Amino acid sequence: MLEIRELEVAYGSITALHRISLDVEAGKIITLVGSNGAGKSTTLRAVSGLIRARHGKILFDGEEITNRAPHRIVAIGITQVPEGRMIFANLTVSENLQMGAYRRKVSAEIKKDYDYVFAVFPRLREREKQIAGTLSGGEQQMLTIARALMSRPRFLMLDEPSLGIAPILVKTIFSKIVEINQELGITILLVEQNANLALEISDYGYVLETGRIILEDESAKLRTNSLVKEAYLGGV
Repeated sequence: MLEIRELEVAYGSITALHRISLDVEAGKIITLVGSNGAGKSTTLRAVSGLIRARHGKILFDGEEITNRAPHRIVAIGITQVPEGRMIFANLTVSENLQMGAYRRKVSAEIKKDYDYVFAVFPRLREREKQIAGTLSGGEQQMLTIARALMSRPRFLMLDEPSLGIAPILVKTIFSKIVEINQELGITILLVEQNANLALEISDYGYVLETGRIILEDESAKLRTNSLVKEAYLGGV
């Protein structure tokens, strides 16, 4: 579904991605594992059109989308859930969800998805009229994912969904990610520092180190790889 070929991205004179290549198969959950500064978020931003590629190609369903404008990327069914949540803090939960559906016109379909995200995240229904900035970190993350779903994506990119969330809610968030993948068939590209959880729910993984892919394999095999265990799983 997504193909990245020899992608190179730079911030000024600093190269952040060194001609990486990866594939995301339709219907799967693929994870990018790596430490801070490895290039994980940069990869997502390049796919979203938020940062320009200096070299290489990005293809979606066989069509090249390299350096396409972000609003056109969303229009073909790619949505990113950004790191740090980036909710509209001064709007209500309901208004945030409406913002997610701003491109859509069919009211009945929007209502159907509105009901679906409340079924997935019942806590948001309880806080429908609450100002989003007053939600807990976990609730805000639920809202960010729900807002993304309101755009009816085919391909969802999640950037550090566990960041700053109480451990008790992290498991909930990750179980919902699996539910969304399985129930809606949405393909997911997941960036997550909690490598153990990411590899637990994903089908395939890529390990990034200083802008290069140093390892790739089925997630179950990566979890038992000695290098991955030592560097990203606490040696367990």
